[in-house]
Amino acid sequence: MAAVAEDTTPVCDEEPTESLQSQKREDRLRKFRDLHFKRNEARKLNHQEVVEEDKRLKLPSNWEAKKARLEWQLAEDEKKKECAARGEDYHRVKLLEISADDAERWERKKKKKNPDPGFSGYAEAQLRQYQRLTKQIKPDMEDYGRQKEECGEDFFPTSNSLIHGTHVPTKEGIDRMVEDVEKQIDKRAKYSRRRAYNDDADIDYINERNAKFNKKAERFYGKYTAEIKQNLERGTAV
Repeated sequence: MAAVAEDTTPVCDEEPTESLQSQKREDRLRKFRDLHFKRNEARKLNHQEVVEEDKRLKLPSNWEAKKARLEWQLAEDEKKKECAARGEDYHRVKLLEISADDAERWERKKKKKNPDPGFSGYAEAQLRQYQRLTKQIKPDMEDYGRQKEECGEDFFPTSNSLIHGTHVPTKEGIDRMVEDVEKQIDKRAKYSRRRAYNDDADIDYINERNAKFNKKAERFYGKYTAEIKQNLERGTAV
């Protein structure tokens, strides 16, 4: 009876199984590293955002408007330098860039902000001038703080405070006052002088507005109506 040869070939199923498990483990580790990297990146971005938000909260409430104003001022300075380099007048170039609608809107806004009611009395005119002058004053905050420290509680006087006559103005303050007074004198000198009334002149008007109208009419049509006017005065007109 022939002997049956026994197959001694080793089984290789275990090797692919181990390779598949190793690949899955590498995939899990790679995903874990990616998640770990994304978490650190998100943590870093969150920290940066928290720091920026803290800076924004510490800024004054009008920071955005002030920043926009500073950027506009820088742009204006650059345009002035460019116009000066080209030998052009900056104000003329700026006016060419303004549309008619914008100019009309700004004019309405200007009139609404500071309307001129005209002369109604010397007290109102004096108050209006006082308000205009105080708007031009630029306070010195350093000097304000120094005076506040020197005066202490008397800086905000009460009925019991005795600080009258103790303040001595600085030389710079006196110079500013003198310069402002000289500017007011120069401006006042340019005002139109009111013409004196002539008692010998003919009265052919009923009020000041009518007198101005008659002067304009005389200036334009006087040479054509001189003969008619003389005939009316003599009573010889037809």
